[in-house]
Amino acid sequence: GQFTEPPLVSLLPSLPASTGRQQAAATVPTALLLQRRRRRRLGERRAPPGPFPWPLIGNAAQLGSAPHLSFARLASTYGAVFQLRLGRWPVVVLNGESAIRQALVRQGAAFAGRPAFPSFRLVSGGRSLAFGGYSELWKLHRRAAHATVRAFSTGSPATRRLLERHLLGEARALVALLVRGSAGGAFLDPSRVLVVAVANVMSALCFGRRYSHGDGEFLRLVGRNEQFGRAVGAGSLVDALPWLQRFPSPVRAAYRAFRDLNRDFYGFVRGKFLQHQRSLRPGAAPRDMMDAFIRLQREQPRLQLEHVPATVTDIFGASQDTLSTALLWLLIFLIRYPKVQAKMQEEVDRIVGRDRLPCAEDQPHLPYIMAFLYESMRFSSFVPVTIPHATTTNTFIMGYLIPKDTVIFVNQWSVNHDPAKWSNPEDFDPTRFLDENGFINKDLTSSVMIFSMGKRRCIGEELSKVQLFLFTSILVHQCHFTANPNEDPKMDYTYGLTIKPNLKRKIRFDTSSSGKHDIIHVLIYSLVRIT
Repeated sequence: GQFTEPPLVSLLPSLPASTGRQQAAATVPTALLLQRRRRRRLGERRAPPGPFPWPLIGNAAQLGSAPHLSFARLASTYGAVFQLRLGRWPVVVLNGESAIRQALVRQGAAFAGRPAFPSFRLVSGGRSLAFGGYSELWKLHRRAAHATVRAFSTGSPATRRLLERHLLGEARALVALLVRGSAGGAFLDPSRVLVVAVANVMSALCFGRRYSHGDGEFLRLVGRNEQFGRAVGAGSLVDALPWLQRFPSPVRAAYRAFRDLNRDFYGFVRGKFLQHQRSLRPGAAPRDMMDAFIRLQREQPRLQLEHVPATVTDIFGASQDTLSTALLWLLIFLIRYPKVQAKMQEEVDRIVGRDRLPCAEDQPHLPYIMAFLYESMRFSSFVPVTIPHATTTNTFIMGYLIPKDTVIFVNQWSVNHDPAKWSNPEDFDPTRFLDENGFINKDLTSSVMIFSMGKRRCIGEELSKVQLFLFTSILVHQCHFTANPNEDPKMDYTYGLTIKPNLKRKIRFDTSSSGKHDIIHVLIYSLVRIT
């Protein structure tokens, strides 16, 4: 249950107008005594257990370079719900599906806030949906954003075809760049071209245009995702220990870099907003998401105009970061598990053939590829901990008292690696998501936690999954992936809002050995097919 403590005046009995000062004076101590007893009863409710916090820094030193793993270890000692202190901030960490679902779904509004972190105010011009506080205005803007994202991606057959056209064009450019870069048996790091390919799909949906892979300005803009994630990921010292910014330190440098990249990113999107505002004719059909948001704001004045570029900044920034990180993990799993790669290639050749590219309609007929995607999301847990939440009221979870304005860390990794839910969770095995007939087990896929749940569930989840399927199936259809045998096979990563793999083994991309037609021929056929 939830409670909010009533103000003192609400505990005072109603007094008639004729009541004298003596009766009022006698009543106030009684009310104070009642309130003190109520507070004592609430105080008897247990606070969550947790490790001893040190002065000034709290438990910051205990989180290490992989806080999600530290949280899981601490949960084995203190339980699924435990408390920490990071600097001056009280923190409660939630582990496991039961505790997380109880908080984010059953008590969604109570856990839907965001902490008043200084870094959060820098995102999207200070009007971010993703990082902003929970309010009636926030709910209004979120509903509008959710409807617009769906309308311009997966909401109708026409928009799904448009999304596919954008993605096919980027897939063609991506495959050509990867194969060309591997000419003569060379191995390469695909990170940069993946970021640009994914960002271009979102740029087309949001702004109606794409950028060249050689566009230095665009690459600098979208190539700073790691800096962003390090600053706002759970356990970041930028917010936990802000006093370190007073001295020359890595924390001060990180905060300033974060401030600058947010200024540049928001400035880029706001420039697009101003261009669209000038060129969108009254009554004209929206050309892209930016147009759709502007038109919606004109029709619904309660939606604030300055939230339009902020919301599009959120959508464009979050989607390209998440998707490019996911695709890099997928490539790592393809080279690490060549038998899995071969099975995926066999399935796509059998179902799709060689005269066209995979399309969204193929998804139900490619269960092994879908199983690979879900296992990749589960195993990597590339969004290990959600953006920090905060409680909006005093509340309880699993018998523990959680005061208002407590910072909440949601450890999604703990759900995806829970041995009570997954057999051998540290083994990479796509077949765990297939039933005895070889079909996708939808009950199990719904247990993978990457996009959060409840009031703050990612509004781009459906769009992200469609893009992941299309990029992966097209890459597997067109390429064979080989790791450099002379490089370190160990998997390593950098922690942040997403965990990004450190690619220690470069990859060679060869055209698929079963290919009968080149990518240009196949692309033309596929574009004609979906037009």
